[in-house]
Amino acid sequence: MALGSASGQTVSVSESGSAHYGRALAIVTTLFFMWGFLTSLNDTLIPHLMQIFDLNYTKGMLVQLAFFGSYFIFALPSGKLIEAIGYKRTMVVGLGVMALGVFLFLPAASIASYPLFLSAQIVLAGGVTALQVAANPYVTVLGPAQTASSRLNMTQAFNSLGTTLAPYFGGAVILAGAEALAHMTRQQQAASVKMPYAGIGIVLLVLAAAIGLITLPRIQTTQEFRPSGNAANPLGSIWEHHHVWLGAIGIFTYVGAEVAIGSFLIKYMEQPNIGNLSAATASKYVALYWGGAMVGRFIGVGALRRIPTGRAVGICAIVACLLVAISMMTSGHFAMWSLLLVGLFNSIMFPSIFTLGIAHMGPLTGKASGLLVQAIVGGAIIPVVQGVIADKVGIHHCFVLPLLCYLFVIYYGFIGSRPTGTSVDLVATD
Repeated sequence: MALGSASGQTVSVSESGSAHYGRALAIVTTLFFMWGFLTSLNDTLIPHLMQIFDLNYTKGMLVQLAFFGSYFIFALPSGKLIEAIGYKRTMVVGLGVMALGVFLFLPAASIASYPLFLSAQIVLAGGVTALQVAANPYVTVLGPAQTASSRLNMTQAFNSLGTTLAPYFGGAVILAGAEALAHMTRQQQAASVKMPYAGIGIVLLVLAAAIGLITLPRIQTTQEFRPSGNAANPLGSIWEHHHVWLGAIGIFTYVGAEVAIGSFLIKYMEQPNIGNLSAATASKYVALYWGGAMVGRFIGVGALRRIPTGRAVGICAIVACLLVAISMMTSGHFAMWSLLLVGLFNSIMFPSIFTLGIAHMGPLTGKASGLLVQAIVGGAIIPVVQGVIADKVGIHHCFVLPLLCYLFVIYYGFIGSRPTGTSVDLVATD
């Protein structure tokens, strides 16, 4: 049957295919978990590498520059890859490249080379980028159009489950081990990453094989023309659709703020006037930051069926902005918990901004998705700039940068996300 949305979007869903879509959604959800786990694991890797290589905040944030900078490099080629080999095969390729990047951590640890660690991050992130460009729009069409945002929030909730578990994992096998080896050589300290990353690489290869062997629904397109379109070229360029490129800025600022906060949390909570915690203990609290995002996304699955997506984004961004301001103006555990609570209100932002940004782009969805994923480079740039600010004015007040990022997200949620022009949409078929 065909299901229409208030916006005019039409998605074809057969009664017999609904269960098949459910199975496909469950399988693709495992990909969200894995890239969330590996992304959040950087939050424990950064203080570990800062200790080993005696790095300041700016140099430590080069880990995020290498990881999230790769999104800018590989996002558009990933969109081209989807056009060439399809969504499913792109997911398999992404998992394979991720596994290669993870295995590169082994020689990096063996020779204790910071540049090689950064190179491994670039390769790993290249695979994650391909996975995101394929999986995010794929999820939005595995069901009715009006529940696309809710559906993507559900899969992103499992992404947040990965980001929640990673700090516990990293604290137990990386940071705790680093403290025990503090009196040993640089190579011996770096060796603590070998076993966990080798295990992750094996899991990624198994997952790639599993995805390659299963049957997933194919994506097709339907068209609904509005006055601004024409039969030959109903959509034109993605740059003609302001909800797409403003959405890219929204992703840039949101991811930059989210990653910057997560990257600095351990060092922030180590401060005597904030938490006075050890790195291993602080890593467990970082899990609460990402866990808040997971809880919020599960709440968002139901809430976004009742609240317009743009309005929900704007409201959450307002609260996040206020919490960051409160943390900067206070101290002690009140400042610490104010910042940790931001994670709860970060929850729906990425999947909702992404859904709004690719709405009605039909055959250009791959390119729009590529642009939005490319904008995840904000996670590379914002943390490094915040590192420079922290080195200049101290860590307590460097969070003014995420605060400014949330201001733009407020604008996009309430105003910038409104689509205009021709509507051409994707559908999934068996």
